[in-house]
Amino acid sequence: MAGRKGGDRKKSVTRSVKAGLQFPVGRIGRFLKKGRYAQRVGSGAPVYLAAVLEYLAAEVLELAGNAAKDNKKSRIVPRHLLLAIRNDQELGKLLAGVTIAHGGVLPNIHSVLLPKKAAEKAEKAEATKSPKKKKPAAAKTPKKGAAAAAEE
Repeated sequence: MAGRKGGDRKKSVTRSVKAGLQFPVGRIGRFLKKGRYAQRVGSGAPVYLAAVLEYLAAEVLELAGNAAKDNKKSRIVPRHLLLAIRNDQELGKLLAGVTIAHGGVLPNIHSVLLPKKAAEKAEKAEATKSPKKKKPAAAKTPKKGAAAAAEE
């Protein structure tokens, strides 16, 4: 008999497993073909694209997880995604024109809008902390002499 009937059949190994990826290489290849982005799609293109997408997803999720931890939360919400993306320079540039629903905005107060009293108090506190001795009043007299010399 030439044909097989059940028995010893090799288990299929997906291209994702061969490439060591979590993202589906076959599905991405199908989308590339059905999307008609080009007449022909090479065999390496879906593998490469899956690897790039997996890397970007892992990067965003890691940063968003850190943002969630900073806010003492165990679940990533859109706010954490926004904070992760906008605080990262490269991701911020990549997703500059993207609006994240329920993400809010980055906390930012323009320095002009801050109260001046707090700044003055900080300067006074700095001045009182320095233990330098003040110069005697006699040191100010040369200014008078310089003014008299300038008049002559």
